[in-house]
Amino acid sequence: MEKALQGAHGVGYEVYKRRHKVRMLVERRREREYIKSQRMAADLGRKMLSNL
Repeated sequence: MEKALQGAHGVGYEVYKRRHKVRMLVERRREREYIKSQRMAADLGRKMLSNL
């Protein structure tokens, strides 16, 4: 988990765990990335269905 946090967000787990502001920034970024990936998957699904 340490390497994943450090690589994806540039924050170590100890800082993430102790600082509320950092935790909220990371969680907001994760939520935006999740929504973006959901939209991309939906768009891809629509494109595939329209080509049938």
